[in-house]
Amino acid sequence: MLEALVPAILEQRVITRTAHDAWAWLLARHGEPAPGPAPAGMRVPPSAAGWADVPVWDFHRAGVDPARARAVVAAARLAHRLEEAASHGAAETTRRLLLVPGVGPWTAAETTQRALGDADAVSVGDFHLAGQVGWALTGERVDDPGMLRLLEPYRPHRYRVVRHLLLSGAARVPRRGPRLAVEDHRRR
Repeated sequence: MLEALVPAILEQRVITRTAHDAWAWLLARHGEPAPGPAPAGMRVPPSAAGWADVPVWDFHRAGVDPARARAVVAAARLAHRLEEAASHGAAETTRRLLLVPGVGPWTAAETTQRALGDADAVSVGDFHLAGQVGWALTGERVDDPGMLRLLEPYRPHRYRVVRHLLLSGAARVPRRGPRLAVEDHRRR
């Protein structure tokens, strides 16, 4: 569970590249060498105790703000309870994830999608997702409640539908911006 939760926490409120860079930096410094024959430099994530012991300045060096760093440490300290919840299904896991300081609906959904394969978890609160889903299904951008209304007929496979829309390219919202008239400046 923690191996899915920590990356989701690192992805909160930042662009993907920033989160991936933070993950790589933290893994390089606090991860353990991969067991068995593995490529040079390959690391596995720290244990729960390892995450809880990461110094605050290392989170800072990795580009992780204090709120996300506190959430990682809190999750690490509660890891055994979260692992226990995973055996009780997605609903109980989500309920317990939401009790972790710094974990909200988006992070809980991302975690259950990754760790449990929850086919119905929708990442509410994502900056782009509602607009993309709305565009794919209606041709118009919508907000989170609108996205949930559009996805309701697909329950219990809402995450699968969202994933399909994103991977198929159907959720690609056209970019719009001011258009300037084309002028030929050579004749001036």
